[in-house]
Amino acid sequence: MFSSEGGFLTTSVDAVVNWARSNSLMPMPLGLACCGIELMGFAGPKYDVARFGSEAMRFSPRQADLMIVAGWCSFKMAHAVRRIWDQMSDPKWCISMGACASTGGMHRCYGVVQGVDNFLPVDIYVPGCPPRPEALLHALMDIQEKIRNQHSVAMDEREKGEPAYLTEGSIVAPTGEEIRHVSEAH
Repeated sequence: MFSSEGGFLTTSVDAVVNWARSNSLMPMPLGLACCGIELMGFAGPKYDVARFGSEAMRFSPRQADLMIVAGWCSFKMAHAVRRIWDQMSDPKWCISMGACASTGGMHRCYGVVQGVDNFLPVDIYVPGCPPRPEALLHALMDIQEKIRNQHSVAMDEREKGEPAYLTEGSIVAPTGEEIRHVSEAH
């Protein structure tokens, strides 16, 4: 909130952290099949993904926080994709790009996984065969909105009405019981 006289801003730490996270996503591109070409177009200068803060594609899972699985995934490749996912640090998000990554597409055979959501937690599905880079930009904006709307565990505890470990004015023991209230100690 800005004042007309001097100017000040009030916000929460969650809002600032989520804003920073949403505007600095570092995608881990997994172009497994033909959707990978559209993924390359998404990263090119024509679509200018830099305006969303996601122009730095990271090919190291320890530096990435957004996995984009583009194309059909075989059962042999699924183990490698899952290993890469497990190496990514939390918080992390996943986009399933294309009909084949989402549902197996036209590949109804024993060697193709019928959707990467069988072994990965997918946040956004991008339909199409292959989907256009604009559709992937829309999915990126949806992920950013999802990140901005997240809140911390402390807020979850307060909404439930249970005693939170980070309440103002109290000291809480590791067992969860309140030891004393700060106003009582003074």
